[in-house]
Order: sequence, then C-alpha cells, then structure tokens
Amino acid sequence: MLKKEWLEQGYIDEPIDLKQEIRRLCKEKNAVLLAHYYTTGDIQEVADFVGDSLALARQAAKTDADIIVMAGVHFMAETCKLLSPQKKVLCPDLNAGCSLADSCKADDLKAFIDEHPGYTVVSYVNTSAAVKALTDVVVTSGNAKKIIDQLPEDERIIFGPDYNLGSYINAATGRQMLLWQGGCHVHERFSVEAIVALKQEHPQALVLAHPECKSPVLRIADVVGSTAVLLKYVVEHPDGEYIVATEAGIMHEMGRQCPTTLLYPVPPEVSEGAIGCHCNECQYMKMNTLLKIYNCLKYEWPSVEVDAAIAKEAVKPIERMLRMS
Repeated sequence: MLKKEWLEQGYIDEPIDLKQEIRRLCKEKNAVLLAHYYTTGDIQEVADFVGDSLALARQAAKTDADIIVMAGVHFMAETCKLLSPQKKVLCPDLNAGCSLADSCKADDLKAFIDEHPGYTVVSYVNTSAAVKALTDVVVTSGNAKKIIDQLPEDERIIFGPDYNLGSYINAATGRQMLLWQGGCHVHERFSVEAIVALKQEHPQALVLAHPECKSPVLRIADVVGSTAVLLKYVVEHPDGEYIVATEAGIMHEMGRQCPTTLLYPVPPEVSEGAIGCHCNECQYMKMNTLLKIYNCLKYEWPSVEVDAAIAKEAVKPIERMLRMS
C-alpha cells in the first residue's frame, strides 16, 4: 500500500494501491515487468516474471509486450533493449548500476584485447553494451561452464570481468583463461570466517555459494551455482538447512517455495572504516521500488537506449550465448 509520506511529499497524486496499479498499467499498456531475484520481495510478488540473468534475457528475447520494465540493474535493461530493439525498455532507476560492470570499462578492455591479439573474448553478462560489443560470446554464471566447454581446448580466452567466476571456471574445466581483475561488491564481502561461525551454530546446514564468491568460500561450499541453480537445489531438497552465500534477495523466492526450510544468510566481512552498505544486499538492486516502477509505467520514463553502432555488435555475443545455452 501507499506510504503516507509519498503522498505528502508529492511523489504521487492520490492514495493508491501500488501493486494493483502496477498490474493495471501493465495490462493497459501491454507491458511486462521483469524482476531479478535480488530485488525486494514486494517487487518479486508483483512481477510477471522473476529470474536470474539468463532467464531474464530469454524472456526479453521472446516477449510480445510493447513495453519491458526491467526491475534489476542498468546492464540488464540494456540487454533487454539489445534483444528487443523495437520495444520500449524502461529502467525504474537509471542510477541502479553494477560494481562488476563498472570494473570493466570498454576503453580499458579494448586496450587489453589489443595487447593480446588472437584471444577469444568471453564476457560475463554483467557488463555494459559497449563491452559486449567487444565480446565474442557472453555468458552468465548459470551457463559459463557449458559455453566454455564448447570452445576448442586450445583456444586462448580472455574472460572478464569477474575474476572469481573466471577462476572457478578455470578450475572446473582445466582451462587457463586470462582473467580480468573485476569483482562483485556483494560477493567479495563473504568470508570463510563468517561461514564457519554459522556452521558452528548450524552444523547440519549445507553451504550454498554463488561462483562470484572468492575461491576460499567456494572451496568450503557444498553447492556452488547461479541463483537459479541454488534455488533449484533448495526446492528439490526442502527438508535441509542452508547457509546462503549470495545476495539476500534470493531467499524471498526460496522461502516462498519452501516455507518450512531453514535459511541462514551469510553476513559480509566489513573492513575497518568501510563506508556504505554493511549487509549482504546489493544497494543497486534495492534502488528499485514499487513507487519507481509505478511512475516509470505511468510516464513511460526513464527509457533505455543503446547507440545503434554499439547495439549492432553487442547483440551478436548475446544471441550466440542463447544459441549455445
């Protein structure tokens, strides 16, 4: 429901039920609301589709809606636009960026590629359209190993920007990919010490970890996988207890599908004097709110556009990923 201060401060004109109005606007405007598992529970509950990066890309490619609202972060909205250029793509907050995408600028990657001629460039989906335009094939955490396995064993590969995911894929495949030194600010904060402490409190609990976590964390995990993989594991084993080392938003869907399952979020390791979010949440994902989604549907703004020349090249590695997945 409406928060009183939104009305008092002029963010909306009259008392409304935001969830009801979002659904009304989606129907009225033939719009589809896509949401990532890392958004808040109220957004996941009102969305047409909730998923990880791969699933959201597939939905964006096949939707027959006129408008796509991407409740996630900016690179996800760009991906929607690349796959559905004729559709209007709305991003509830253009400031919802990604620390991982920010760690790899297109100019820097171009210089790195020039220094290593003859390499195939594999980029994580958590990148800008400009970086994707320099890429041979895009991957997600859910399909990275599958796609790398399809490339020739002697192929020289640049993998970026997530160093932890790249290291995990190297170990799983026996490859020696050249890794970009990027990372996710949420997954980088998980520590072995925090997990061990939780394990002492809950000795029967299995450790679930996203491959963006650092390698020491992955080595002690019982299950390593994308958000979709971790969710599937919990759904298939609902009687277990789980220590969850990924962004806390996934626990909403885990809890919805498995209401009696015991879930323990891993607190982040916070360095002395650190400033900002001291939790296991992505502050960029949490910039999405019901109010922002309502307003972007109502005014059909802000929309996401991609330079035509960049889009022409950036869509190719995404389409290749979808064919290989």
